[in-house]
Amino acid sequence: MATLSVSNNSEGRLTQAERTEISDQRMFDATVQLVVENGPAGTSLKEVGVLAGYSRGLASHRFGCKDKLFSFALRRLGELWLYQLKSVTQGLVGLSAVEKALDQHYQYCVDAPDYVRTFYSLWFESVNTDSELSDTIKGIHQRRHQDTVAWINDDSSIDATVKAQADSIAAQFSASVVGIVYYWLNNPENLAETRRLHQGLKHTMTCLLTPSS
Repeated sequence: MATLSVSNNSEGRLTQAERTEISDQRMFDATVQLVVENGPAGTSLKEVGVLAGYSRGLASHRFGCKDKLFSFALRRLGELWLYQLKSVTQGLVGLSAVEKALDQHYQYCVDAPDYVRTFYSLWFESVNTDSELSDTIKGIHQRRHQDTVAWINDDSSIDATVKAQADSIAAQFSASVVGIVYYWLNNPENLAETRRLHQGLKHTMTCLLTPSS
């Protein structure tokens, strides 16, 4: 996501859109910090508002409940990831796109660990809920799945018998990525092993996308 470029109007004041974006970014940053430090259960709307530099009640007024706050944070994190993913996979299909996506996923763990931890902490938090947060996660997961299916189907070098299994392969790919992240969340200091797991998934995908002779 591009950094906000704030411009002043003729009266030297921020526009409403600029004030809203600044407020949103501050509350997003506060949410990420608190989820990393205290977990989703230990994060409150009041603390988010205060840490963001506003009143105790602003986050409650803005979002109404934690579920909507977390959905807001997840959508913002999802947009950041989508931007990064598209920047490295543009014009690529098949195994090349998969490998670039995995490289970027690993690099995201290295460069933005708080974002990755927040995203997946909220993802796992949503498992046993039937709420807006759960719906947001389902939407993000579906978009990831569809991207992987498209990478497979758009590659003319992939055999038709493999493409017939694109949906299942994409599901296995997504599940494997989540498993790797679960390992990383519990072993954040062991980036070497996290890297090996990413490389191992590349090998698995190579086998899945290459028909046996």
